[in-house]
Amino acid sequence: MSDKLSHISPHLRLQVSKRARRMALRLDTKERVVYLVVPAKADMTTAKNFAKEYKHWIQEKIDALPEPVPFHDGVVIPLFGRNVEIRVNYDQTLKRTSIELKPRILLVNTNKKDQKEVSDRIMRFLKKEATRVIRALAVEKAARLGKAIANVSVRDTRSRWGSCAEDGNLSFSWRLIFAPWEALDYVVAHEVAHLVHMNHGKAFWNLCARISTDYETGRDWMRDHGHELMSFGH
Repeated sequence: MSDKLSHISPHLRLQVSKRARRMALRLDTKERVVYLVVPAKADMTTAKNFAKEYKHWIQEKIDALPEPVPFHDGVVIPLFGRNVEIRVNYDQTLKRTSIELKPRILLVNTNKKDQKEVSDRIMRFLKKEATRVIRALAVEKAARLGKAIANVSVRDTRSRWGSCAEDGNLSFSWRLIFAPWEALDYVVAHEVAHLVHMNHGKAFWNLCARISTDYETGRDWMRDHGHELMSFGH
């Protein structure tokens, strides 16, 4: 069915949802497409007409997305608030790939010629680095509140930068590694504060401010630029 939507937009994809009660459009910033979400029993002609009404909106959203940033040699990426240049050193005599994060350089020594394979190695390294930093930060903030975290998971989430479950499990997007420190710190503080207040009332925001470096700056940055974090690693 998605190929039948291409005349409306090459960026449009169909998603049939049993839970959807009405038609909607959802932007996927990672895949750089817009999903036409329709209920399971929706009329497809009506669905296509619905999408046609938003044809220009779809293109505007796609055009507004930042250009993809690949993990290639010479590319500069932001890590924890500072710009870091990726430097790939190819050496066929090496037995394995090693990656080292220095103050301004991400040094990759590898015997791999395939660019995608090297990029995947870099992504795995950055995910581990994000997990290490975010987990330590969450535990430190929770300790200040006298709270213990059941588990901290760091994944490639699409809809939320962070979440707090009722059982005390916290989850974060590894892509927060590309955000300024104030933004990353805010997201972690936000979810840790939910260990005390599972709402967004005044007491919650006061607590969030207390355990965050600069929660207003971080919150504003995530609101205005959070979508840019999905552009890295393509």
